Amino acid sequence: MTARILVVDDIPANVKLLEARLLAEYFDVLTASDGYKALAICDQTHVDVILLDIMMPGIDGFEVCERLKANPRTAHIPVVMVTALDQPSDRVRGLKAGADDFLTKPVNDLQLIARVKSLVRLKTLSDELRIRADTATDLNLPTDDLLRGADGREELGSVLLVDSRASSQERIIKALKPIAEVTAMSDAQAALFEAAETPVDLVIVNANLDDYDPLRLCSQLRSLERTRFLPILLVTELGDEDVIVRALDLGINDYIVRPLDPNELIARTLTQIKRKRYNDRLRTSVRQTIELAVTDPLTGLHNRRYLDNHLKALFNRAALRGRPLSVCMTDIDRFKLVNDTYGHDAGDAVLREFASRIRSTVRGADLACRFGGEEFVVVMPDTDGATAALIAERLRGMIERTPFILKDSGIALNITASLGISSTGNGAETPEQLLKQADRALYEAKNGGRNRVVAAAA
Repeated sequence: MTARILVVDDIPANVKLLEARLLAEYFDVLTASDGYKALAICDQTHVDVILLDIMMPGIDGFEVCERLKANPRTAHIPVVMVTALDQPSDRVRGLKAGADDFLTKPVNDLQLIARVKSLVRLKTLSDELRIRADTATDLNLPTDDLLRGADGREELGSVLLVDSRASSQERIIKALKPIAEVTAMSDAQAALFEAAETPVDLVIVNANLDDYDPLRLCSQLRSLERTRFLPILLVTELGDEDVIVRALDLGINDYIVRPLDPNELIARTLTQIKRKRYNDRLRTSVRQTIELAVTDPLTGLHNRRYLDNHLKALFNRAALRGRPLSVCMTDIDRFKLVNDTYGHDAGDAVLREFASRIRSTVRGADLACRFGGEEFVVVMPDTDGATAALIAERLRGMIERTPFILKDSGIALNITASLGISSTGNGAETPEQLLKQADRALYEAKNGGRNRVVAAAA
């Protein structure tokens, strides 16, 4: 995992310390000595996470955070406030200013890296959703106001509290009553089923569960498809550092320590509800607007129109971050013979099954499209040519090994495919050049005997 982290502090020793710790984990680190410089960097440069000191001359960290969150260009960047002040009032003020998290000086190494990695994961998901929303805009598709009603305040939130102690349940329910309807459960397994079956905005897990490992519950919530992106807030004891770090590594979104400050609990809960509803709105809007206009109706994959627009965004992002990007273009061998022999309905069935096998082979971050006719394209972010060739070979083998069964007649067809690979490391300066390189490699695969993978020459 890599990302660009901005460290903002007016004390050079603090900056150097944080910078050294982050560089040791291979993060790209930028630094700023005051709030004005930090705002300028964020406005001009891609930043994934900001570590922001509170006590600074000029404008303090609270005001910097408020300005970042008020600017649409920077509002999505996670902000972690780093401060020597350990008062609940400071945490509450920071969270109300829009901070996503807090670290208290002196900063613990493991906790620092765990928190940054957790926020980088969230930022990666948010970036992907934003790119897809931008693609819809570029295509002049109608879109909802993605930020409308996303502040978590237009209606009461829905919170599932997993806590085996009645007294603790009562205190949390009372504190959250102004902002959320809380369902409290003592049985962790029953709560897991409830979270999967009932829409909720946040799960609060008490680490002091009597008969169940709270980290196992967090892991199970992250493993289930229906609860994978559900925010999790862990309630734990001060000093339970190992539990906190392991929980963050498992993917929980935040934690709060006892004794609970009601205002801090409200602020952290509102932050998670806001994040959940923002991401939900992005997913819903993108799904409704893009699927209709840029999905191939036969295969269910994205079509050429979507590819042409989204590839540009992925190519530009890869160039900005210095990350590889690969493209695989594949063509069904002798597809015309299928249509001529068995008819176009059989050809359509083969295309649908071919698309299904592509879906089962590519990874979640990859983009699979029907390019036209019997040609398909898979775009693979953060993937070099060698890795792309392995993925393409896996797809080629899957196509060759398992016959395509025509449901109406039961006829088994032996289908093969040829595949061409290109990567940004081969000198492509535009998305169009990258596609042309993949197309030439595909032509070489077809011309060289079919049923093979060929990588474009550097």
